[in-house]
Amino acid sequence: MAEFLFEDIFKIEKLNPDGKKFDRVSRIEAKSEKFDMFMHLDVNTDVYPMKEGENFSMALSSTLNEDGTPDTGYYTPVNRKTLADNYEYVMQGKLYRISEGSGHGKAEIDASFGGLLMMLKGDPSYFKKYELDQRLFLLIRKGGDDGSSKALSQYEVIIKLSVV
Repeated sequence: MAEFLFEDIFKIEKLNPDGKKFDRVSRIEAKSEKFDMFMHLDVNTDVYPMKEGENFSMALSSTLNEDGTPDTGYYTPVNRKTLADNYEYVMQGKLYRISEGSGHGKAEIDASFGGLLMMLKGDPSYFKKYELDQRLFLLIRKGGDDGSSKALSQYEVIIKLSVV
């Protein structure tokens, strides 16, 4: 089984803390339970709605292959299981900044997922596995780590999008 670079349960504290900037994207401000991390994350809420007070499990991985083998960078439609099968919302992107923080002992990583941004801030010891320009997969499922979810199924999302 592949090892995640990071995995924790987050609680959404604020939705669009600086005001809504885009119609289909919301920025969430969330705090993690286990590692006391702070995160800003842009989410396509038209496809994957999220609300204040909601809990979700978030993982970061350098590959979607269950055996941990590196990702080739090419889409290969094969009928095999991947880490994404256990999650509801997956984005692929690149780590573009790693900083030590300013005085409070907090470090920060920043990644872009096709223009949707993530900032993750916390204890510097949790960021030792990251490298600049590293490929990342962000995986989310609602309801914490037990797999329970109130999210829309892929068929409900397709139906909702086709009605609009």
